[in-house]
Amino acid sequence: MMNQTLKIFFSLLSLIFLIPQIAFSEVRLPKLVSDGMVLQREIPVKIWGWASAGEKVSIHFNSKSFDTVTSSDGKWLITLPAQKAGGPFELEIAGSNQIKLKNILFGDVWLCSGQSNMETPMSRVAPLHGPEIETSANPKIRLFQVPVRWNYTNPQQDIQGGKWEEANPQSILKYSAVGYFFARDIYEKYQVPVGIIQCAAGGSSAESWISQESLEAFPEQYKIAKQLSDTTYLKNLLASEQAAQGKWFYELGKSDLGRKTTPWFNPSVDDSSWSIYQLPSSFSEVGIDFKNGVVWFRKDIDLPENCSGKHALLELGRIVDSDSVFINGKFVGTTGYQYPPRRYTVAPGILKAGKNNITVRVVSQSFSGAFIKEKPYQLTVDGQIFDLKGSWKYNIGAKCGPSPTATFFPGKPLGLYNAMLSPIVNYTLRGMVWYQGESNAERALEYKTVLSTLIGEWRVLWGQGNLPFLFVQLPDFMEPRNEPSEGGWATLRNQQLKTLSVPNTAMAVTIGLGEKNDIHPLRKKEVGQRLALAAEKIAYGDKKVVASGPAYQSMKVKDNKVELTFSDFGSGLTTNEDKELKHFAIAGADKKFVWAKAEIKGNKIVVWNDAVSKPVVVRYAWADNPAGANLYNKEGLPASPFTTEP
Repeated sequence: MMNQTLKIFFSLLSLIFLIPQIAFSEVRLPKLVSDGMVLQREIPVKIWGWASAGEKVSIHFNSKSFDTVTSSDGKWLITLPAQKAGGPFELEIAGSNQIKLKNILFGDVWLCSGQSNMETPMSRVAPLHGPEIETSANPKIRLFQVPVRWNYTNPQQDIQGGKWEEANPQSILKYSAVGYFFARDIYEKYQVPVGIIQCAAGGSSAESWISQESLEAFPEQYKIAKQLSDTTYLKNLLASEQAAQGKWFYELGKSDLGRKTTPWFNPSVDDSSWSIYQLPSSFSEVGIDFKNGVVWFRKDIDLPENCSGKHALLELGRIVDSDSVFINGKFVGTTGYQYPPRRYTVAPGILKAGKNNITVRVVSQSFSGAFIKEKPYQLTVDGQIFDLKGSWKYNIGAKCGPSPTATFFPGKPLGLYNAMLSPIVNYTLRGMVWYQGESNAERALEYKTVLSTLIGEWRVLWGQGNLPFLFVQLPDFMEPRNEPSEGGWATLRNQQLKTLSVPNTAMAVTIGLGEKNDIHPLRKKEVGQRLALAAEKIAYGDKKVVASGPAYQSMKVKDNKVELTFSDFGSGLTTNEDKELKHFAIAGADKKFVWAKAEIKGNKIVVWNDAVSKPVVVRYAWADNPAGANLYNKEGLPASPFTTEP
C-alpha cells in the first residue's frame, strides 16, 4: 500500500505541496456542489462558493431567490430552507456569470471516513457479491469520492476533484464497499435518496484527520505535524526519499538476472535446474536463502482444447510485496504493494491448448516475501477452474539490501484534515460513519481520547449539534493464540468500546468478520448492515430496533463464580451454531488469566474456573484474534469484546 501511494503522491508533488489559493472573478462552486448532488432533507442546507469581493450572488431554486454579497476574502454562503425528500431538481447560481446545476436530490447525506477498510472498494469484494453488483442500478443512491491528498501548511478551500455518481454496476466498483452497503440498507429501509461522501485514505491515523490546534493535546503527534509544516523540510524529505527509492529500484532491475539476455518470463527458458516451491507459503517456510530482492516463479499447466484463445481470470491470492505476471510470455498484470487480491484478466488469444506457462516476478522489500495462504490460486476459463496450488519452480533474480525507508504521509497527523476534510465542512449531513483504528494500534491506550477529540471537533466544524457518529470496532486479525493474551488490537477495541460514552455514538461490532491473514477482510456487506442498524436507532430514532450485540454491564461475584449482566441482549443471549461459550478468561487478584467455563443463565452469564477460588476480573474475546468467540444475541449480532476491569 505504501509504495503505490507514494508513487501517486510523488507524481502529484506540484499539486500536493501548496495548492494555489483560488483566484476569484466569476462565481465558482466547490467540487461537492455539483450536478447530481444529494442535499440533506428536512433541515436548512448550505450552498457556498467564491466570487469577486462585494459581488452580489443569487440562488434561484423552486421559484424562489436567495441573495448574498461576497465578503472581502471572496467567499459567499447562502442557506436554503429545509426541503422534503425528493427530486430531481435544478438550481441556478447567478452573479457576473450563471451556473445551472441539474439532477439534484434531497435525501440523507452521510460522510464515510477512516482508513483502508473504509476505502476498500466494491471491486475487491466483487467475488462475494456478483448478483448484487449486477442489480445495483439505483439513481437514488449516489456516491462522491474525495481524492486522497495531504497538506501540512494550512486548511485548503476546496478538494481537487471528484463527482457525484449514481449507483450502477460500473460506478460502485471504485467506491467504498462499506459505504455502499450502508447506503443500500438505509435506502431500502426509508426509501429516500442517500448520498455517500467517501473521505477516507488507506493507512491514515486518527490524528491525520484532526486540526493542528487539537493536536496540541497529543505532543508527539503535534511535533510531527509542526515539522512537516516546514515546507523546506518537507520538499527536501520528499526529494531525498524519492531519489533513494528510485535508485533502489533501478539497481534492482539492473542486477536482475531474469531480465538479462532471454527474460525468464519467456516460455522457452530452461528451468530444469530451478528449485521447487510449494505454493502458497512464505519464502522463509520454503527455505529460500533470501531477504530482499527479486524471485521468479514458473509453472506449466495443461489446458484442454476448449480453453484455446479464451478470455480467463487468473487469481494469485495475495503476494508480498509486489509482482508482475506473464502467461506464455505475455504480460497480464502487476500490483505494486502487498494488500490487494491478485485478480488478473487474461485477454483472448493468450491461452492455448496444451502446455501454458505462468511466470510471476516477485519483488520483496520487507524481509517477508510470501504467497499468502488460504487465498484463491487458480485459473478460471469459461467456467472451468484449474488449481494452481502445489509445486512451482523458482530462481532468485537478484539479492539486495532492504529498500530505503519512505515516509507514509497519509498516516501522519494533520495532512488529511487540511487537504480533504476542511474543504467539505460546509456540506450539511445526516451523520458520520468512521472505520479506522488499525494504524493507531501501536498506541492503543490513547485511542479513546484521540477519537473523542475527533468526534468533538468534527461536530463543531459542521455546526449541526451532536451529529450521529457511527464507528466500526476492529475485527479479528493475526494468528490466534492458544492461551489468554494481550495485544494492541484487543486494547484498541476496548478503547473503541469506551468511546460509546460520547453522546449520540454507536459502534458496529465486527468480531467474526475478520481474516487472520488479511488486514482487509472481504465481508464488508455485514459491516455496512450493522452500521445501518446503528443508524436506524440513533439517527432515525427507531428505539425498537436491536442495533447491537450483547453489551457488558456489570458483574457480581459469588463464591468462585462471576455473574455477568448485559444490555442489548435482544430476544436473548445465545451462541452461534448452538455451541458452548468460548473465549472467556478469568483471573484472581494476581491478574493471571486462564480460560474459563461459561454458561448462559437467562439473560446473564456465569463464568468460573475451579482453579481460581477468588475471581476478580473476567475478560471476553480479549485477543488480537479471538478465534471462536461466540457470544451473540438471538438477532445474530455479536457481543463486543470486553473486560470487567474499569
